[in-house]
Amino acid sequence: MRIIIMLILFLVFQTTFAAPVKPFLTLEMAKKIADVCEKKAKSEGWREVNIAIYDDGGNLKLFRRQDKAFLHSIKIAKLKGHTSAGLPRTTRDLGELNYKSGDRPLGIEEVPGFVIFPGGVPIITNDGYQIGGVGVSGATGDQDEECAKAGITAISSMLN
Repeated sequence: MRIIIMLILFLVFQTTFAAPVKPFLTLEMAKKIADVCEKKAKSEGWREVNIAIYDDGGNLKLFRRQDKAFLHSIKIAKLKGHTSAGLPRTTRDLGELNYKSGDRPLGIEEVPGFVIFPGGVPIITNDGYQIGGVGVSGATGDQDEECAKAGITAISSMLN
């Protein structure tokens, strides 16, 4: 009888005080983002791209480089992805925020490792949790950003 009571108490406390599970970026999600982005760049006839996907801790989850993608775009894609994984704004938005007042930039461009031009997009769940960021580089900035957004849109049903 004592064991049954202890088991009941354990189950009650476990369900009552269990921490909510925070959403996170899975490898499956990252692969789908990269697949869609890569296919989009190819189908649109853009230059080859590098795709860097980070989790919300700033850890590289997945990196993909299309054949013939620019070598130095590897670093740029990683910087875009890392920047957008840590802030709930696109790298384009950071640039616009920084230069909102043309006579006096805010100084974001002076922070080592921050990128403030298009191609980095945060991954945010439908409930508003930021779970990572995508950085794309190799095409134009607008195309890089469009590619990243297409990848994130492809996992929208997984962002619940």
